[in-house]
Amino acid sequence: MQTTARIAVLVSGGGTNLQALINAEKNGKIPNGKIELVISNNENAFAIERAKNAGIKTQTILKSIEGSQQAFEDKLKKILTENQIDLIVLAGFMSILSESFTKDYPERIINVHPSLIPSFCGKGFYGLKVHERALEKGVKVTGATVHFVNEIPDGGKIILQKAVSVREKDTPETLQKRVMEQAEWKILPLAVQKISKQITEKGK
Repeated sequence: MQTTARIAVLVSGGGTNLQALINAEKNGKIPNGKIELVISNNENAFAIERAKNAGIKTQTILKSIEGSQQAFEDKLKKILTENQIDLIVLAGFMSILSESFTKDYPERIINVHPSLIPSFCGKGFYGLKVHERALEKGVKVTGATVHFVNEIPDGGKIILQKAVSVREKDTPETLQKRVMEQAEWKILPLAVQKISKQITEKGK
């Protein structure tokens, strides 16, 4: 019987959410999952260094080299299959995956988004832009959401959410930091464990 789900984390930047997962796994908080692979679409992503420091295998796939979204996704699928990946985690991955990709992994791709979906989400909402819009709107509570990924940006079923208070003197940067520390880094490992456990209980 399969006891751990094989996880691939897809990254584009600094990899703070990846680090939260690495730390959680190291501390025994993801007993049913193991990060086997980190894939980046940016050869300069610091996340790759984080993975190497943790002894995790890394791969880089560049759309500019592959030539098209289709070729990029075909290569990604090939690597995921070769590594027998059960669960794909998007952690600051700045490339929207097409329906032809996501339909092949139903409820096997999860993403963390820095707002309480359905607020401040969808196409164009990423990084600081999410927090800028939250502050413009004057919301008093924001947070983070982990959800399944489908063909609609931020449109899949919600797995976990955590609320974070907005403070009067917040800037997009201070709010981003608090949402990461108080919500993203907490609920992403919890969601990964939850789905990993479901995968191992079902078997492949």
